[in-house]
Amino acid sequence: MENAPEKLTVEFDERAGSPRRIKSLVTLRAVVAGLLVAMIAANVWPLLLLSLGVPAASIIEVIFLALYVWWAGGAGPPRRWQAARAAAFRRKTLSPAQWTWGLIAAFFLAVTIHAALVLLFRFIPFPTTAFRHGYDFSFIPTLKLRWLAVVISAVSAGICEETGFRGYMQQPIEQRYGAPVAIATSSFLFMVVHFTKSWALVGMIPIVFGAGLLLGLLAWSSKSLIPGTIGHTMMDVGLFAYWWTGIAGTFSARPISESGVDGAFVVACAALTISLSVVLLAISKLRRITRFNMEDRFGPEQPQC
Repeated sequence: MENAPEKLTVEFDERAGSPRRIKSLVTLRAVVAGLLVAMIAANVWPLLLLSLGVPAASIIEVIFLALYVWWAGGAGPPRRWQAARAAAFRRKTLSPAQWTWGLIAAFFLAVTIHAALVLLFRFIPFPTTAFRHGYDFSFIPTLKLRWLAVVISAVSAGICEETGFRGYMQQPIEQRYGAPVAIATSSFLFMVVHFTKSWALVGMIPIVFGAGLLLGLLAWSSKSLIPGTIGHTMMDVGLFAYWWTGIAGTFSARPISESGVDGAFVVACAALTISLSVVLLAISKLRRITRFNMEDRFGPEQPQC
């Protein structure tokens, strides 16, 4: 009798179609839902910014993001999907230890991505025009308002993209196929979506895909979107302010083919190595803490099929 529920589940799956077909449908639904939840919401801010200007657009965007998090986290209609939305949103309370390691991971994730960009553009010239195309903030009248637009842009991207890619897309695939397949899938589609931009150089592929992998690992290890959202936002503040809009300055270092290996190049190599090591350590710590908390509440974690 102990195996009766499992047997009934298998028989039901076979009537509906093969287990493989059901898994494929779940994956397709997760991919479509993740893309819709991420990209529709993320594009509200640019429309508001261009039509209303910074002060009014910022207020409306903050209200929109609050409602978006409320709804994506499992509240509001339709009621029959509330539990599924809460699960996809990874709604969870973090312990103090998880907060500590999550914030460490978030900060050093941002450092890792920016160090990787510095190194990339020490091997090839920085294409300023391509990076700035589509990110012209010159219509915003003051520097303070431009910084406000940068911060709102980063917060919007961090919340919406983490909810869509690492929540609604990755979490259901984790349940069916396990973490490696889910993280690889969400990271690949995260890269594909971003490579519609004018800055989409071949050399950016490992950086964007790597950022997706680290964010996916962070969501899986903590069972929460909070650390990844913070890290994504911190990363994007730098991307918008420095690499894309130039309001924080312009990268002017020459490639090492012209300047040779100098002190700045060595520092960038060290920064990438150290920051990536710290991120991976923090992810490992988060995974251990999360597993310990789950085992303490529910017993040993069962392997996924």
